[in-house]
Amino acid sequence: MLAVVFAGCRGRIPNALPERRVKVQTVERLDFIDKDFAGMSTADNSTNLAFKVGGLVERIDISEGRLIPAGYIIAQLDPKEFELRRNAARSAFETARAQYERAQRLLERQAISRAEYEVAQTQFVQAQADYENATDVLTETKLRAPFEGIIERQFVDTYQRVNAGQSIVRLVDPRTRSVKFTMPESGLNLLSDTSIRFSVEFDNYRGVQFPAYLKEYVETSSDASGFPVSLGLREPLPAGRFDITPGMSCTVTMQIDQSRVSDEVSVPLSAVYAPTGGGTYVWVVRDGAVHLQPITLGEIFGRNRVVVERGLSGGEQVVTAGVYRLQENERVVVIQ
Repeated sequence: MLAVVFAGCRGRIPNALPERRVKVQTVERLDFIDKDFAGMSTADNSTNLAFKVGGLVERIDISEGRLIPAGYIIAQLDPKEFELRRNAARSAFETARAQYERAQRLLERQAISRAEYEVAQTQFVQAQADYENATDVLTETKLRAPFEGIIERQFVDTYQRVNAGQSIVRLVDPRTRSVKFTMPESGLNLLSDTSIRFSVEFDNYRGVQFPAYLKEYVETSSDASGFPVSLGLREPLPAGRFDITPGMSCTVTMQIDQSRVSDEVSVPLSAVYAPTGGGTYVWVVRDGAVHLQPITLGEIFGRNRVVVERGLSGGEQVVTAGVYRLQENERVVVIQ
């Protein structure tokens, strides 16, 4: 009987619990902080085109979104009244030229005084200037594209009377190397640091980082929404064909060098354990088991990291997944 009981007890000895498998990351000293901002590409060259003279719009040969070459005739005013002015000026010019040439011949024969000759000369010069000006004004009745671009907007229609300087269309260069984003007031002082580095990732080209440089920024904000900052994309662009056009959304990454001024470290946001009872912790792996380590967090940066101001040092291993399922001193196996 004792042998049977002993054998039964041996059969009921519980098996050891399996060790939990965890992903970890080695804590390293914080050398750089990446700050991300939403940005947009802007036109390097854009302008509102207008006639230098007023008149009736006779023809507009464009449509919004159309790419046109440099020198293309976008619109034309009714030239009739300008042709009449040019013809009148030409007639006056020819008359003044004939009188001037006659005065030259008479002066050579001393048939007129020097003063009379100079009057004819002045009238000739004035008539010539009026004729050239009327010819130039007639040329201005045709609105030409100063560079190759896309018609972004049309402001007037055919048979509409316009004034000199009134916007007719907006022309935008389809190729750009400029990006703008808005910097909050707290980060404005960082722009004066020459060690700051910028990169741009466009939504159309995910995974491709375009190196950029700081062009300019404005130290005033009219609506308290932030300070506009302009970047330029460095040449050459990454290998491959990338068409950057105005209006493309992007993410601007500003990399700040912290190695000279800070001994802080960083961890992924997924490593932070914040129980309902309060406090902020990470699970540190030591000797094959996890231990709860209180920490003090700093600012969030990049897309998934946070600064740890106190509580961790470089070289420690922290769990980066499943932190809410662990228990103190629980045995774990690190997944490589």
